Amino acid sequence: MKLPREISGKELAGLLKRYGYEITRQTGSHMRLTTDQKGVHHITIPNHKSLKIGTLSSILSDVAVHFKMDKSDLIEEIF
Repeated sequence: MKLPREISGKELAGLLKRYGYEITRQTGSHMRLTTDQKGVHHITIPNHKSLKIGTLSSILSDVAVHFKMDKSDLIEEIF
């Protein structure tokens, strides 16, 4: 499945709630999300109207590694 081209940082943060991620702080235009599922994990997401594909791909890769799942499976579940 292809990654969506027009997803905002806020939308991605909302989609990651199903994995326990909550916004723990925001500095400028970046949000820090934290989950306690399967150990503590932090990710930083830019709060932009449209995330670049490389940025989105990197964030999803990081989440997939933390949850020990294939990135393509994660993408199918989220989108």
